[in-house]
Amino acid sequence: MDTFFNSQSSSSSRSRWSYDTLKNFREISPLVQNHIKRVYFTLCCAVVAAAVGAFLHVLWNIGGFLTTLASIGSMVWLLSTPPVEEQKRLSLLMASALFQGASIGPLIDLAIAIDPSLIVSAFVATSLAFACFSAAALVARRREYLYLGGLLSSGLSILMWLHFASSLFGGSIALFKFELYFGLLVFVGYVIVDTQEIIERAHFGDLDYVKHALTLFTDLAAIFVRILIIMVSWTSSYWCSFFFVSSR
Repeated sequence: MDTFFNSQSSSSSRSRWSYDTLKNFREISPLVQNHIKRVYFTLCCAVVAAAVGAFLHVLWNIGGFLTTLASIGSMVWLLSTPPVEEQKRLSLLMASALFQGASIGPLIDLAIAIDPSLIVSAFVATSLAFACFSAAALVARRREYLYLGGLLSSGLSILMWLHFASSLFGGSIALFKFELYFGLLVFVGYVIVDTQEIIERAHFGDLDYVKHALTLFTDLAAIFVRILIIMVSWTSSYWCSFFFVSSR
C-alpha cells in the first residue's frame, strides 16, 4: 500500500508543472531548434516589410485591391518556386509581406484618424498573443495539438461560408462580430497547430524556413487585422457614446 502511494506521489510530482518545464526542449533536436530560429528571424523580417508597406500606403495611398492581388500572386509564385532558389523565394516573401502591409493600409488610415495609439496597442497585443501561443506549442509534447487542425479547418470553412452568405444576402452587426471574434479564435489556434506542424516537418527533413515563415506570417497578419478592428470598433463606440451623453 505504501509503495502504491509513493509511486502515485512520485508520478504526480513528475507530471506537476514547474519552471523547468518552460526550458524543456529535449524533444526538439538542435537541428530543428536552429531551423525554428531561422523561421522566426525570417518572420521578423517579413513583419518589417509589412510595416514598410503600410507606411507607403499612408504616404501615397497605394493599398487596395491591386496590392491584395499582388500579395496573393507573390505567395503563389513563392510556393511554386523550388527551395533551391533561396534568394528568390526570400525576395518573394518580402514582396508578399510588403503588399500585404499596403493592403492593410486603409485600416491603418482609419485607426490613425480615430486614435494613432491603437496601432501600437494592436501590434503589442498581437505580438503577445503570438508569442504566448507559439511558446505553448514549443514546450508542449510533440504532436500534442496537431489534432486541432481538423477543428480549425472546419472553423475556417464556417467563416468562409458565412462571409459568402453575408455578401449575397446581406449581413448584420451580430454576424460581423461573430466572424470577427470567431476568426480571431481560429487564427490564434492556427498559431499553435502551425508551430507544431513546422516542428514535426522539420524532424522529418522539411527545412523550408521560407515557406514556414510565410505560414506563420499569414497567421500573424490575420490576428493583427482582427485585433485592430476590434480596438477601432470599441474606441469608436466609446466616443459615440461619450458625445451622445455630453450633448444631452
